Amino acid sequence: MSTTSQASLVTPAHFHPAGLDLLVQLAAAEPIAPACDHFYFLRHGQTGRNALRIFQAADEPLSELGLAQAAQAASVLAGETIRSIVCSDAPRAHVTAQTVAVPHGLVPAAEAGLRERHFGALIGTSSANIDWACEPEGGETLKQFVDRKRIALATALAQPAPVLVVAHGGSLFVLAALLGVTIDLSILGNAQPLRFERTGTIWSIRALQAKGDAESAIA
Repeated sequence: MSTTSQASLVTPAHFHPAGLDLLVQLAAAEPIAPACDHFYFLRHGQTGRNALRIFQAADEPLSELGLAQAAQAASVLAGETIRSIVCSDAPRAHVTAQTVAVPHGLVPAAEAGLRERHFGALIGTSSANIDWACEPEGGETLKQFVDRKRIALATALAQPAPVLVVAHGGSLFVLAALLGVTIDLSILGNAQPLRFERTGTIWSIRALQAKGDAESAIA
């Protein structure tokens, strides 16, 4: 699937979290311009609270399925040239990064700035009706989150290329907005390897699949 690139995120009509437009506006107001012409992004494998759609703390571990998903992602990414791996230091992302790093003989660099948004008092409650514009007690505001991600992602993408960033779903939303790329639900799954590519000043996303499977492109 291919669409025109723009500074907005497009999700299916049945999946448009409240506050997402504000997230896009905050990120797109100060975009980033990586010098590389391509890089990779991987959301961590599934956790128990991912499956239950519950806000989770930073120390939430991968489930057995999540570990299997990380191994599958490692198989897909083994055929790609990757020189640097930078990941969130949250265990679910760090373990995923360590798994995919093995075929490349690399050691992931863990960065706290790549952690998922801290939802404070909402941790442990349902995230089914997430509102990105919320201001949770004891947590980050949306602006604080976007500003943190902007710095962390720009720093990660300045490492020796090609870079693989292993982080979280919120990171992907912000990253896409920072680069002016559209996004939809089809690439938001746990441990779905993504390739970001630049043609001139326009970025696009390609979902990588196991060898023999089709690849989908989203701009």
